[in-house]
Amino acid sequence: MTTKIIHFMVNGMLEQAEFGADCSAADVKDVFRAAAEAGPHHILKMYSMNGSMLNISPRLEANSRDSYYRLEVVASDLKSVGMPNELDTMEHRLNHLESKVMEDVGKTPDVVCELKSQVESFKRKLESVKHLSWMGLFKEAISDHQRSNLSPKPKSSQLSEQEQRQQVRRTFLNMSSLHVTEEVREHLKTPIFDNWQWEEAEMLVLLQVMFIDLDFLMAFHIQLDVLQNFLFEVYRHYNNIPFHNFRHCFCVTQMLYGLIWLTDLRSKISRIDLLIMLTSALCHDLDHPGYNNVYQINAQTDLALRYNDISPLENHHCAVAFGIMTKPECNILKNLSSDQYKHIRGGMIRCILATDMARHNDILNKFRSIQPVFNFTNKEHKEVLMNIMVKVSDISNEARPMAVAEPWLDCLLQEFFHQSDTEKLKGLPVAPFMDRDKVSRPSSQTSFIRFVLLPLFTELTKLFPCLEKHILEPVRRALEYYSDLERASKQEQEEGKRSTAGGGGGGEGGIGGAQDEIV
Repeated sequence: MTTKIIHFMVNGMLEQAEFGADCSAADVKDVFRAAAEAGPHHILKMYSMNGSMLNISPRLEANSRDSYYRLEVVASDLKSVGMPNELDTMEHRLNHLESKVMEDVGKTPDVVCELKSQVESFKRKLESVKHLSWMGLFKEAISDHQRSNLSPKPKSSQLSEQEQRQQVRRTFLNMSSLHVTEEVREHLKTPIFDNWQWEEAEMLVLLQVMFIDLDFLMAFHIQLDVLQNFLFEVYRHYNNIPFHNFRHCFCVTQMLYGLIWLTDLRSKISRIDLLIMLTSALCHDLDHPGYNNVYQINAQTDLALRYNDISPLENHHCAVAFGIMTKPECNILKNLSSDQYKHIRGGMIRCILATDMARHNDILNKFRSIQPVFNFTNKEHKEVLMNIMVKVSDISNEARPMAVAEPWLDCLLQEFFHQSDTEKLKGLPVAPFMDRDKVSRPSSQTSFIRFVLLPLFTELTKLFPCLEKHILEPVRRALEYYSDLERASKQEQEEGKRSTAGGGGGGEGGIGGAQDEIV
């Protein structure tokens, strides 16, 4: 059987693990979890020697001792590590208190007896839970041979989609009290964050971190369990489709979160408006069916009929968001005043409807007209900016590193091709940029970047010059990259035509040709 060896550094020691070709992702993670002496719900990440995060999976590339990876626990339960000393201290103080009371009263009060009993019970409970060995309460000896030849567990059976979602919920709740490292929290504030290296439950934990670090829980009296219920319901209402899924929701929210910190927007607009933007990003594609507005209207779907062909998807996303919040256990706005609720609801509706790219030019032109005299105290100016910030975040993939951005383009094309195939079967109009027989990947991206992204990002950068290096320059580099691919593709087509007297062309149009239907 083919195997590969992974060399990695963990807890200051150089280790190695050997995997067979039939190992599952769960098997691989269990091995590294054991090596790091991590708990079942801690979050582990692997880094290459240049600091890039690697996906802990069977696809990890074999390496040498000289090019070892670095394994780290990036979210852990710090409180639990210190618990035994605190229990010992408490027990000592109770014994001291008991002796003092005995001197004065002559007997031990019932309340002291009860406290001692509770401490003893809790210590027994901790000692009986074997999986807590990773907390440092007690450690099981692991030989050098065991460390270097950690064996994976048998493969687990496949779960249904509903079971998988419930498993995500359980994992998220178990992870929700973990302390995420400062390094990850800072990285979360940047556009270079790599979403592909995080699992669904982990992304829910990071979304919770965003709400906490922006001080939303304290400011708006949001109970932690209500936030967790809300986040899970948002996750549950994203469909398992190639592009407009929960991972896209996370990416958009994370980009907006990063922009808030990069522009120091916290000092410029109210916290309630920050909450509007972040929650809008989170909910902006809820229950997206994978078919765009044009399809909804042409096919006369229930959504198109319900919303009179006016932004049917975006109206639906809004309705689903506030439908989730009709449940008290999920309503993060339930402790706000009536005026605050109306303000947030109105703002979320505006921001989510602004993600309909059919409105792109109107919103951009409005922002362009006020940008030279922009005033953060002007209500209309601020509302336009909020729309722009959510829009930028929604279509920001090309501002990310190419290794992060390119897989998203493949996901989008997959969703587009599925729609166009359906349209052909139903005899509906098919947009060239969605037609697998006509779309040109490079030309579509150059059109999109040149005519949609650059004008939008340029205007925002005029207001926040600090964003030039963070989002504008990466988008320019992406344009150069796809322009080179486009030239190479055209040259190849011309050579093909000369040699075969009419060989195949890739077709024009592409994603950028009708960007009003992407998001």
